[in-house]
Amino acid sequence: QVQLVESGGGLVQPGGSLRLSCAASTSIVNFNFMGWYRQAPGKQRELVARMSIVDVANYADSVRGRFTISRDNAKNMVYLQMNSLKPEDTANYYCYADFNWSVFWGQGTQVTVSS
Repeated sequence: QVQLVESGGGLVQPGGSLRLSCAASTSIVNFNFMGWYRQAPGKQRELVARMSIVDVANYADSVRGRFTISRDNAKNMVYLQMNSLKPEDTANYYCYADFNWSVFWGQGTQVTVSS
């Protein structure tokens, strides 16, 4: 069983930045993917960004060029640097890990972009 704990969410003004962190309870070296989903009220959960075991990153069209995902295998961490935030980025952000034919989720961290 893998436990994931997110941190770094909060309230930020449009155009601002936040950095989300996700700490895994075990080594992530062999995780096929780690990444971030988000879910806004009344909407489906959507993939924001993910990084593969060979450090290939994928992004949703809506965040490409503004968000950057990174992975630190030594610290068992994955990060999401979010720049130029927009009100439509407001959502609960969930860290996930794809490992050993299972998907594990964190509890989520709220990001609110508002003036």
